[in-house]
Amino acid sequence: MARLTVNNQPVEYRLDPETPLLWALRDASNLTGTKYGCGTGDCGACTVDVDGRAVLSCQVAIGRIEGSFVTTIEGLSRERNHPLQLAFLAANVTQCGFCIPGMLMAASVLLNHRPDPSEADIRGAIRNLCRCGVYPRLIEAIQRAGRAARGEETIPAGARPGIDPADAARVVPALVPPKLSQR
Repeated sequence: MARLTVNNQPVEYRLDPETPLLWALRDASNLTGTKYGCGTGDCGACTVDVDGRAVLSCQVAIGRIEGSFVTTIEGLSRERNHPLQLAFLAANVTQCGFCIPGMLMAASVLLNHRPDPSEADIRGAIRNLCRCGVYPRLIEAIQRAGRAARGEETIPAGARPGIDPADAARVVPALVPPKLSQR
């Protein structure tokens, strides 16, 4: 068993102490925002904040971090209005989105330690692999989030994610091929 505080909630994992934090979060806590990427600590998709450090959750056993405070992407902001989330959306950083939770968590730790990071600071702290190649937009987004967190800039909230069920699927008569519309 391992006792942790996850997203400000006390949790007691009744799992083998050698269970990777990633699997405790995803399987036992249903916090699936933390992604499984490579399992070897090379991609950064599983990055979470453990006691103020960016940690690859696939590489740390829950028994080794007993008593720690863990923040996942779900704990960054329930309303999705954290300056980093707003800046990532405003800069169109997200593409496929798979690496984004880990990047957000690594960036959050960086901004907590360096509120005004240089490009070199960001490149040194964000080691996450992104196959979509968002790195130039990522640097600007993190710097913008830092300015917003310091009160130097306002980032307007974008549209809430999701699709209105009424818009999810509908038949548009003009798009139905003639043979189908005659049946």
